[in-house]
Amino acid sequence: MVTKIHSASILGIHCTPITVEVDIAGSWPGYQIVGLADTSVQEAKERIRTAWKNSGIPFPSNSRVIVNLAPANVKKVGSSYDLPIAIGMYIAATKKEIDLDDALFVGELALDGALRHSNGVLPLALFAKEQGYARIFVPAINSAEAAIIEGVSIFPVHSFKALIDHLNEEKMINQAITTDIHSLITLPTHGGDMAHIKGQHFAKRALEIAASGGHNILLSGPPGSGKTLLARTFPSILPKLSVQEAIDITQIYSVAGLLPQETPIITTRPFRTPHHSASGVALVGGGAFPRPGEISLAHRGVLFLDEFPEFPRTVLENLRQPLEDGVVTISRAQGTLCFPASFTLVASQNPCPCGYASDPDKTCTCSAQQISRYQKKVSGPILDRIDLHVEVPRVDFEKLTDHALAESSTQIQTRVEYARQMQKKRFKHTNITSNSEMSNKEIKLFCALDETCTQIMRQAMSHMYLSARSFHRIIKIARTIADIEQKEHIEATHIAEALQYRLKS
Repeated sequence: MVTKIHSASILGIHCTPITVEVDIAGSWPGYQIVGLADTSVQEAKERIRTAWKNSGIPFPSNSRVIVNLAPANVKKVGSSYDLPIAIGMYIAATKKEIDLDDALFVGELALDGALRHSNGVLPLALFAKEQGYARIFVPAINSAEAAIIEGVSIFPVHSFKALIDHLNEEKMINQAITTDIHSLITLPTHGGDMAHIKGQHFAKRALEIAASGGHNILLSGPPGSGKTLLARTFPSILPKLSVQEAIDITQIYSVAGLLPQETPIITTRPFRTPHHSASGVALVGGGAFPRPGEISLAHRGVLFLDEFPEFPRTVLENLRQPLEDGVVTISRAQGTLCFPASFTLVASQNPCPCGYASDPDKTCTCSAQQISRYQKKVSGPILDRIDLHVEVPRVDFEKLTDHALAESSTQIQTRVEYARQMQKKRFKHTNITSNSEMSNKEIKLFCALDETCTQIMRQAMSHMYLSARSFHRIIKIARTIADIEQKEHIEATHIAEALQYRLKS
């Protein structure tokens, strides 16, 4: 008799159903796992054999055990198949009638029979709900993560023996209580406060616009002007996560193995700061078995690239598709995977190698050729995809010694939240969450320009040599400024302010 147990394989952040088929016959002894299983899956044989012994369950050592992971054309990687294989073997060996058609199993076995932490449990729980499974058995250490999904019963399993007792109805496992996600999501508690940053009102205004509409921003100025401080304070004015955004982010961190064990869900927007020595694979993801990179880990949050021109040009060029589409597509011989990568890019740079080309008081020591070579490290297409280009000047003595506090992050964040609520209402029948994600279709629908605004844009196109992409991005920025000011229509002042943030040719 062939026993069938349901499990799943994670490809990217999506799941593929896997059926674990087990056949135990009384012929010559043997133990094989087939079905395109890699080394980590093949090693399950010894983990399961030892876990059976230490759980006090006799292993069918005098029988031929064949385990097939179907479909056979899908690569099986990882140790999460230990539990479904072990359960399938137990039922096949004992010939017990246990109905598990509505159950999904996942987990790695320790040698003593305990279950270890497994990556990707949240996507598996979502998959179980979507596929109509009533139960999912997961390692107890992962149960809080899985329990944020409603509509499927989560059973936390501490050990192989405890699960056998449950299936035999000898000692039942209590179902995990569903976690209230709304009570967990909070505003950022890190990043400082805008009130303590002296001066830089123009840069703060640009950051408020970036936070309100999800726009990309480039801060340029001499060393010590506060670019990095402004960027690191940026999370303090970001809007609160929605439930769906929190689940989307948590899926990525769960698959990457970066979800803290004490935290069932990511509750604040990510802020990722890769070093400029990071490789292209580290930034966009990939590998033999593709994993999410920094831009996916920054999904619905912030990717801060300090010393922007110091990143290798080939690495930065990888940002083109994600900045435009909000996803990154990774192609390998085994297939193509897509990871979400809808992030706000915050970049900072000096205007030249010495840093003082834009400083009115300190003399730049770089030659024109050095400055040109330095600025060309970042390509025009990448710069064209950045909405807000902001000069951050050096702060003078009077502002540094002024004891008066500036506008706080809480005050700015209140306006940002209001602007985001307007966008949520505007895009309620679409998959768009912010103004920066609008396509040409939505721009025509929600960003109508009156005659005055049209005339300003006509002049800007001819004098600033704007590309079609820049033209549409200016309109989206103007729409965000109008939202901050609680205006239903875009006005000439909004267009004029948006033009200030474009890169001057």
